[in-house]
Amino acid sequence: MSSVNNKNLDISIIIVNYNSGMLLYNCIESIVKYTENVSYEIIVVDNNSTDNSINKVLNKYEKVLILLRNEENKGFATANNQAFKKAKGEYILFLNNDTIFIENSVKKCLEFIEKRNENIILGCKLLNKDYSLQPSVFDFLTLWNTFTSNFFLYILFPRSKYFNKYHLMNKKIDYTTEVDIVSGAFLLAKTTSILALNGFDERFYFYAEEMDLCYRHKQFGGKVIYYPETSIIHLKGETTKKNLWFLHKNRMRATIQIFQKHFKGIKFPLALVFHYIGMLIRIPILFLVGLFTFNFKYIKESYFFSKLFLYYPKNKFK
Repeated sequence: MSSVNNKNLDISIIIVNYNSGMLLYNCIESIVKYTENVSYEIIVVDNNSTDNSINKVLNKYEKVLILLRNEENKGFATANNQAFKKAKGEYILFLNNDTIFIENSVKKCLEFIEKRNENIILGCKLLNKDYSLQPSVFDFLTLWNTFTSNFFLYILFPRSKYFNKYHLMNKKIDYTTEVDIVSGAFLLAKTTSILALNGFDERFYFYAEEMDLCYRHKQFGGKVIYYPETSIIHLKGETTKKNLWFLHKNRMRATIQIFQKHFKGIKFPLALVFHYIGMLIRIPILFLVGLFTFNFKYIKESYFFSKLFLYYPKNKFK
């Protein structure tokens, strides 16, 4: 492993942390263990954690990482951009702190990109804790799949790519292929590619950042590639499961922000109508399911949707 002061690094690994010290510790430990024959730096941005979560990491890995501390939680996009401005690697890997390496994935991905010699954003295979396959490729939001998802057509026609917005996500792809979006849990590209896009759009606070980045990348002629020849574990939801309201609110805000930024003309109001009708339908359905199954989770989700039905994020994209 190279020194963080080396100016000729292969890759800069950027990780954003908020109150998740043990996850971060395990993530960095796995990077150090498995990443070989590659020069790299690890840049951690701590978004004003209040649980001293960074201390254990610093005690062991102070010499192998650069730490940027924020005095407030600036969100995922802004924090990643802060680190990106400090990065010295030829390549950039945006990595979630709830990931664990199980092999030398960085080396494998770099070798693949260099052989292709194209403008690529790359994602690898993500696995759950039990090593089962985790969905990690997605379709862009469109007016049609906004309609089909909000009116439950994806449930009625689960195998149809026309009615199921999650068709690509649920498909067990075991070959390298071009896709619309790869998960932001592991997103690798040439530094010059991210620089050309000016990094993440900081108007997105949490969620949808990678969707917007991949969308803009493809608009400029780049490719988004899913590369399942190497895998990492992604403990999905570990950083947000303690605050489900935060999760639901920011997912909805991010979805509407995608509409605000990328849906033009009549598509924009129609997407909003489909989205809010979808929420309205879900409020009584989730409540009744929760009552009949004695599962408070559904009742809580019904409550969240009822609150969100009255919420609309300010349009920052005008």
